[in-house]
Amino acid sequence: MTVSVFDAERLLFAPATPEANAIPLIYAFPNEYSIGITSLGYQIVWATLAKRSDLEVSRLFLDTRESLPAKPELLGFSLSWELDYANILKILESLEIPLRAADRGDAHPLVFGGGPVLTANPEPFADFFDLILLGDGENILGYFIDAYRQVRAADRKTQLRHLAQVPGVYVPELYEVKYTEPDGAIASIQPVDTEIPARVAKQTYKGNTLSASSVVTEKAAWPNIFMVEVVRSCPEMCRFCLASYLTLPFRTASLEGSLIPAIARGLEVTDRIGLLGASVTQHPEFELLLDYLSQPKFQDVRLSIASVRTNTVTEQLAKTLAERGTRSLTIAVESGSAKIRQIVNKKLDNGEIIQAAINAKAGGLKGLKLYGMVGIPGEEAADIEETVAMMRSLKKAAPGLRLTLGCSTFVPKAHTPFQWFGVNSQAQKRLKQLQKELGRMGGIEFRPESYNWSVIQALLSRGDRRLSHLLELVRHYGDSLGSYRRAFKELRQQLPPLEFYVHADWPQEQVLPWSHIQGPLATAALQKHLADAKSYFTATESGLIQ
Repeated sequence: MTVSVFDAERLLFAPATPEANAIPLIYAFPNEYSIGITSLGYQIVWATLAKRSDLEVSRLFLDTRESLPAKPELLGFSLSWELDYANILKILESLEIPLRAADRGDAHPLVFGGGPVLTANPEPFADFFDLILLGDGENILGYFIDAYRQVRAADRKTQLRHLAQVPGVYVPELYEVKYTEPDGAIASIQPVDTEIPARVAKQTYKGNTLSASSVVTEKAAWPNIFMVEVVRSCPEMCRFCLASYLTLPFRTASLEGSLIPAIARGLEVTDRIGLLGASVTQHPEFELLLDYLSQPKFQDVRLSIASVRTNTVTEQLAKTLAERGTRSLTIAVESGSAKIRQIVNKKLDNGEIIQAAINAKAGGLKGLKLYGMVGIPGEEAADIEETVAMMRSLKKAAPGLRLTLGCSTFVPKAHTPFQWFGVNSQAQKRLKQLQKELGRMGGIEFRPESYNWSVIQALLSRGDRRLSHLLELVRHYGDSLGSYRRAFKELRQQLPPLEFYVHADWPQEQVLPWSHIQGPLATAALQKHLADAKSYFTATESGLIQ
């Protein structure tokens, strides 16, 4: 008898028993089960839906599924990574649902999506969705389902027009995009009539009870981990960072009302706790949380923490983590150049980075992983040399500590001050320069992310609706880097070239693909942050993005 992966799950909530006329809904994750079930966002949305008796929810992953309804009315996707779009198309085909929303009729389910990728810039994928939920599930899910129930028996067009009135629900077909030329920039994005909102606002949950795992399983990518969201967003506001700007304002979970009860609940089913957030150690009561987890009764608990702010790496933190099974810590430094850190608003100096390494080693950790980036606007060749020098200083200051530098290429993200910048074409050369110089040094592991795939990520990050035709072609040609080049060639004069989407610096007055999506900050505020960044540029760089 084959044992299902679902049999290994230990639920931390009670699913409702669906009522007689419950709405059949499929909630899908466009990747394998082990990856999807490790997504806290996916877990929380699934639990929120499954606790409603007016829904009958079935989960679907790329490699496994629960028993699916014969005629689902709603099909939802959580999209956490741009390149998973191909798996969405694969799942739609497997369910015999037309890929494009325009080709679906009343007999097909309404296909909706959510998650950070779609909230930031839904446009490259807009033609594949009937509707997109923008923002935090805590706010939007209940209103969406309630609104659907009101028009459940209506025809598809009536349903979509009704749902478009729900704050945060974006119905792409009800917005018309015009271009200056078929292969030119966007001229305008307007609703089809005055009954449809001109802009759709991302919904933001502002409570102090944040998320925690709704299921623990040994089949997850992080086996048997119970995840607790300590903070949401980040107060640092690095100017390239989607995780900070898109999720503003910075929110912290209540220690007594949320974090400690959640951890106690998780420890009833597992001994592995993961503290999540973009800047966990900046929780105002983090030291009290650390004291709580340092109690002798938790000596067998394995504790892991997401990336922490560098100047909060104390010897006590390292000691507690080492005693709780953590071998290394991750910090984001972006660059060894003080100028670059000023440009991106990284409030950090090299002395603090060196002290973090010293403290990590003194506390008993074996390794320190640093996240860096090349191609940041304003970067010059000399800044790369400063990153090499920083790594040399770290090696000298903490001998024996295993040092890893993971390095990505700057990719512009919607709703951030750097959304107008393109990818620096020198980035690939600079990754190779770091590889060469750090290789000579020895004792440092360098892990560069693929420059070519960063280019594709930028394409999807800054793309508009015209890309949907390209994405279908790419999938047809095999989803390789060469597939994108071939598809652009075939669609020449039907959409702008790759250079426009990826490498071009866009003027601030240009209509952006996401101009009709209202993020946390107004355009004027982002432009002010951009001006602050440019004040640190050298004379040779200061002409960018006028």
